[in-house]
Amino acid sequence: MSNIPLSRDLIAKVCENNSIKNISSASIREIKKLINDVEKETGTKFIRMEMGIPGLPAPKIAVDAEIEALKSGIAALYPEIYGMDELKEQIALFVKNFMNIEVPAHCCLPTVGSMQGGFASFLTLSRRDTKKNKVLFIDPGFAVQKQQCQILGIPVETFDVYDYRGEKLRDKLESYLSKGDVNSILYSNPNNPSWICFTDEELKIIGELANKYGVVVIEDLAYFAMDFRKDYSKPGVPPYQPSVANYTKEYILLISSSKSFSYAGQRIGMMVLSPGLFDSKSEELKKYYNTEQFGRAMVFGSLYVLSSGTAHSPQYALAAILKATNEGKYNFVEEVKEYGERAKIMKKMFTDNGFYIVYDQDLGDPIADGFYFTAAYPGMDGDTLLSELVHYGISAIALKITGSTRTEGIRACVSLVQREE
Repeated sequence: MSNIPLSRDLIAKVCENNSIKNISSASIREIKKLINDVEKETGTKFIRMEMGIPGLPAPKIAVDAEIEALKSGIAALYPEIYGMDELKEQIALFVKNFMNIEVPAHCCLPTVGSMQGGFASFLTLSRRDTKKNKVLFIDPGFAVQKQQCQILGIPVETFDVYDYRGEKLRDKLESYLSKGDVNSILYSNPNNPSWICFTDEELKIIGELANKYGVVVIEDLAYFAMDFRKDYSKPGVPPYQPSVANYTKEYILLISSSKSFSYAGQRIGMMVLSPGLFDSKSEELKKYYNTEQFGRAMVFGSLYVLSSGTAHSPQYALAAILKATNEGKYNFVEEVKEYGERAKIMKKMFTDNGFYIVYDQDLGDPIADGFYFTAAYPGMDGDTLLSELVHYGISAIALKITGSTRTEGIRACVSLVQREE
């Protein structure tokens, strides 16, 4: 790191080569490409905090199962659009064991990562009732989901939830839903990037209002059971991962295998539709699909045309890890607690050196240590702070792109920062 700080002219040149005019407005992938290029130009290894990707090895049980599946010849066979039976059954059992929610296996679908699950959800819901044409994002959140809506031509509404926690959430939500043009609500829990975690009281408010206004709740569980303040690791034993599924009739759960199961590279996730949503019917769907039933439109319409199914061999890997988890043979939460330990160390390093945590409270309690944290420096806006960090060999993303009103801050991901760094 002897060439730190890096030349401002060099950084400006690399930004120009990547068509980045304002670093705080750059997407996560654009920042990643920018830092890759700077590393190549300078030979400087950055502290990489921009990408929310796993930093732990993939579970051996999953890797072995996928290898065996490939050796058996399944690479030559198309997967079923709706997923292999064993995987669907294990997803349903996982949801029962770790969320205490009962759903039939036919409502459980593998997707090409939660990203595809979100895209398919927005697409199908926007065709269900054309009078309800908007998605409401409870922010801050994952910027790419709004980009998906933009590509689909779906209008969005957003608000930063930090000042509307607890009972305050009810009136804020109702101010949007009462207009009658929202088809779905999306949030992540734990939250990316702030790491706040909704309580059962808040989830009940969301569910009750969703029922009242006929809105589907899309619950992004990318960081399933990673609120390490409670132990969600034991199958069939409370406490369970909190979920709006306890309080509403129509929901979609997006469960990622990338973070909790460290299986990001094979791009496989889980989409769980409530039976009430799966079996619901709308005549408007028939304008775009060969069915009026939502679940069939999702499977044989949206998922079919998007990728013609989820890759075959990763389904065997995910089925194997879910089976071991459901049987109590594999404790996936214990495996990823390392992220919480890293966050604790890194947050202290920032605060000891004059930074402060932006989203520092979770309903009066200190924010948990997890996959992300947010930081700012007195007297600097997010653009200036991020630009300065890059000159010192540290990458992150600006809170500006997450829908946060706290534009002075950055989001730091702990996953790729090793203990020795």
